[in-house]
Amino acid sequence: MLIKFYKILKIIQFYPIATCHNSTLSTFINCSYSSFTHTMPVKPTISRVYSQFNTTQPSSYYDYENLSLQFTSPKQYEILSKLGRGKYSEVFQGINIQDHTNIVIKVLKPVKRKKIKREIKILQNLAHGPYIIELLAIVKDPVSRTPALISEYVDNVDFRTLYPTLSDYDIRFYMFDLLTALDFCHSKGIMHRDVKPHNVMIDPQTKKLRLIDWGLAEFYHPGTEYNVRVASRYFKGPELLVDYRYYDYSLDLWSFGTMLASIIFKKEPFFHGKSNTDQLVQIVRVLGSEEFNAYLAHYQIQLGSEYDDLGTYQRKPFQRFVNESNQQLVNDQVFSLLDQLLKFDHMTRLTAQEAMDHEWFDMVREEKMVN
Repeated sequence: MLIKFYKILKIIQFYPIATCHNSTLSTFINCSYSSFTHTMPVKPTISRVYSQFNTTQPSSYYDYENLSLQFTSPKQYEILSKLGRGKYSEVFQGINIQDHTNIVIKVLKPVKRKKIKREIKILQNLAHGPYIIELLAIVKDPVSRTPALISEYVDNVDFRTLYPTLSDYDIRFYMFDLLTALDFCHSKGIMHRDVKPHNVMIDPQTKKLRLIDWGLAEFYHPGTEYNVRVASRYFKGPELLVDYRYYDYSLDLWSFGTMLASIIFKKEPFFHGKSNTDQLVQIVRVLGSEEFNAYLAHYQIQLGSEYDDLGTYQRKPFQRFVNESNQQLVNDQVFSLLDQLLKFDHMTRLTAQEAMDHEWFDMVREEKMVN
C-alpha cells in the first residue's frame, strides 16, 4: 500500500541518541569507548594526497554549520516499503509521484543540527561524482519538523547474497568503481569514514554501484585531531583503535582493504573482533606484533591498560587464508594489493589512486578506458 510520505513522518517514533564530546567534534557512538594514556604527545601527520584542497576553497565549501537548508514539499513522494534502519535514520523505498521514478527516503532521527547539515553539505559538494549516491532533495514535515533526504534508488542485492556469487573479474570491476568513488571524494577534501559492504549498493543486473551513507563523513583539514568513534567495528582502521586522531583519507583505504579481503577469502568479516579492544587483537594476530610495535613507536603511541595482555604474534601471510572455496579468486597480485592496503602505518598505505594503478586492476582499467 502506498503511504503518503508526509504522514509517515508523523508516526515514526524516535529515540534519543547519546552524544559524546571529544576533540573537535561532538559525536555519537559508544560513549564508554576505551581511554588511552599518552606519556608524550603523539606524532601528527598530514595526508600524502589532497591535503591542501580545503585550504584552497572558500569557507562556504566546508563551513556546514552555516549552511542554509532549502526544503521542498514532501507531498510529491510516497512510501513503498521499508528498506532498513540504522542508528541515525530509517530508510524507505519510495516513488516520486510526479515522474514515477523510484527513490530512497532517508528519515533522520534527532541528532545535532550540524551533523545533519554536514551530511547534506558533503552530498552537495559531491554531486554528480562517479559512483556517489545522488542527493535529489531535502524535505521535512511542517508539523514534526522531521528532516529527510531524498536520493536516487539502486536495486541493491544484499552483499551476503551477492558477494559469494561474484567472479574474479566481477570483484575487480566493482572494487575499481569503489576506489574511483573514494578517490573522487578524497580529491574534494572529504573522508567517508564508514566504508563497509552495507554502504556499497550494487545492482548486478546493470552493474551499477553507489557509495552511500555519508552521515559520518567529514572534511579533511591538515593538523586536525578527529574523533575516533567513527566507522563500524570490523572496518575500523588501527589508528582509530589506538586513539590516533591525526588520521586522514587513508582510513578509508584500510576499510576498503578489509572489504576486499573478506570478498576474496570469503571470510565475512575478515577481522572479527568481539569488541573494539578485541578488534585490534585480531588485526595484530594477522599483521604481526613486530610491525605493530614499530608503528606505535614511530608515532609515540602508548596503549591503554586494556592491552596489557595483548600477546606477541608472528605475521600471518595472506596465503594462509586460501582454501578450496576461494582458491579460484586468489593470486600473487591480490596478495600484493592487500599487503599494501592493510598496513598499520596509515602513511604507507596505498592511496585510492595508487590502488587503482595496481596491476591487479589492469584488465578492468584497460576495459574502462576503452569504454
